[in-house]
Amino acid sequence: MYVIVGLGNPGKKYEHTRHNVGFDVVDVLSQKYDIPIHRLRCKASVGEGVIRGQKVALCLPQTFMNLSGESVVQLDLPEGKLRFRPSGSAGTHNGMRNIIYLLGRDNFPRVRVGIGRPPEGWDMKDWVLAGYNTPELRRTMFDAYMGAADVIAELIEKGVEPARQLVGKLNG
Repeated sequence: MYVIVGLGNPGKKYEHTRHNVGFDVVDVLSQKYDIPIHRLRCKASVGEGVIRGQKVALCLPQTFMNLSGESVVQLDLPEGKLRFRPSGSAGTHNGMRNIIYLLGRDNFPRVRVGIGRPPEGWDMKDWVLAGYNTPELRRTMFDAYMGAADVIAELIEKGVEPARQLVGKLNG
């Protein structure tokens, strides 16, 4: 079984913000593969189903990530760009750092969606908690969520290298 975890914060205040990109990607998977996320297990909202012939659990943690400074997210990806890594460190992402610490390993794949950098003078916390203020940016991010969902499905069905190749195609 594959466990797919979207990182974000629970609650209406955080819905569809840069901070909750992970939740939005898991929501796309939930809708695309008809996997309702409605059970509370292990401090997460969970849905179980099948993606491309493989059993999966889609998880939305109901615990909060650390919101302090640049350690909230890694911002080296432009808005809407995807990155796939088969394993590796947490970098500056405290949520990922906590996952690696508690699992005792970092050898699991992860898909990242770029949220860009805050404009000059913006506080990092305000940036990650802001929504997408133009139709073009909303479309860019929606396309990125759909692409990330496709990368995850590709990983499940075909493995690491095909997932990596798909990211390259999607990023153009």
